[in-house]
Amino acid sequence: MATSRKDFLKKAGAAAGAGLTGMGAAAGAGLTGIGAAQRALGSEGETPPFKLEDPQDFNMHGYAAPALDVVRVGLIGMGSRGSGTARRLAGIEGVEIKAMCDIVPERVEQAKESISMFPQHEPDAYTDGQDAWREVCDRGDIDLIYIATPWKLHGEISINAMENDKHVYVEIPVAQSVEECWEVVKTSERTRKHCVLMSSTAHSGLNAVSLNMVRQGFFGDLIHGEGNYIHDRISDIETRWHLDEFGWFGYRPWRLDENIGRNGNLYPQHGLAPLAQMMDINYGDQMDYLVSMSSNDFSMGPLMEKLAEEDDYYEPYVGRPFRGNMNTTIIRTFKGRTIMLQHDISSPRPGSRFQMINGTGGIIRLYPTPARIAVSHDGWLPEPEFSELVEQYTPEITRRFAELQEGAEDSSGLRSYARVNPTDWRLIDCLRNGLPLDHDVYDAALYSCITPLSEWSVANGFQPVRIPDFTSGSWKTNEPGMDIDLKRGGGDTALL
Repeated sequence: MATSRKDFLKKAGAAAGAGLTGMGAAAGAGLTGIGAAQRALGSEGETPPFKLEDPQDFNMHGYAAPALDVVRVGLIGMGSRGSGTARRLAGIEGVEIKAMCDIVPERVEQAKESISMFPQHEPDAYTDGQDAWREVCDRGDIDLIYIATPWKLHGEISINAMENDKHVYVEIPVAQSVEECWEVVKTSERTRKHCVLMSSTAHSGLNAVSLNMVRQGFFGDLIHGEGNYIHDRISDIETRWHLDEFGWFGYRPWRLDENIGRNGNLYPQHGLAPLAQMMDINYGDQMDYLVSMSSNDFSMGPLMEKLAEEDDYYEPYVGRPFRGNMNTTIIRTFKGRTIMLQHDISSPRPGSRFQMINGTGGIIRLYPTPARIAVSHDGWLPEPEFSELVEQYTPEITRRFAELQEGAEDSSGLRSYARVNPTDWRLIDCLRNGLPLDHDVYDAALYSCITPLSEWSVANGFQPVRIPDFTSGSWKTNEPGMDIDLKRGGGDTALL
């Protein structure tokens, strides 16, 4: 019997529906089996894979530690990042660098030489083995510990420093597991010592302009933001992969190892921090859950094979399971906003970090350059109008920092890591004035936990996973951070 078009469409629809039902059962297993169970915090008889809440001992958001006229600093890890930070901090009023620590003595000597133009700094060197950092944390004449070691040590050193009555300024991430993130938070609350990330923030440039535009309502109600760590770190063979006299290479042996046996967004903080600050995450909104997906590795494996042909150092890396080239992680907040984060450091692409944010009233997009603003579907605003908006919405903190730079020693010729920036300056400024910090331990833990959560999602078929609330509900009443208008005070710490 011939099948009518009507019957055919009915049967096709039923088949498609069955397919969608099956797909929904498979994909939705994440939402039903994981999402619902986690939302109920185990009330369905299932235990969430990560601890989501812990009663707060003391709210570090908005906490103002006793003012320090001089901030005495110990630096741990004097490689490229650490030596650059030494140069940046050395040029800020009220900073005294007391100690430098690294397993390679030559790095400490080079870092000391780089700040020799500032006579107030006479740091002691600590280079005797892997645990020399403990001696720095034990000292009684240090107020702030800066950490730029391999990632696996960040959490341990941060906790030890706070236990020894020190504030902490740590390169990203603050820890590598959700459990250790919680330990960092609880230690900060118990000791009332600050622990903050040194990451991209909305303190300067178009990040600060964008944050101010958001707060002034230019973009309306926020809907979506995108941030990346897109940074080709493998193509330059000479700089990245040839061993130096210390047996190191530009990419760093420990960082290469971090890309093996792990698959997720390994470095989300640079793109995430400005977006989180614009969305009032941890003070007005909170991340709810994420889902993460990775491509295959198309670059690292072949590169190791190529390098091994020239240098047997790389032979053990041949055939290892490297993370995928591209990871895409999508976060949903309790207010229904979304954030997309991408990580790719092994493809030949122009770099980008904070990418864009849009709302019901418009969008700002920083990459690809030039940055643009739009307020309708008719197209991007012309450059003169864009420049006028940037001038109008440049916040007070950016203007104040620019004024201070005019009277300071010129650092424009230094590499980027060594040029003093508003994030460093504002940290010292707040500590010296006894002010709450612009970002805190809850931000550090939240931004850092995205990596292990994304790894879990990738490993479990790209299922959604709930994101811990390190504020334990305080985000609902916390006042906004990021005092870009300097309304709380400060801004009077000079640059040298």
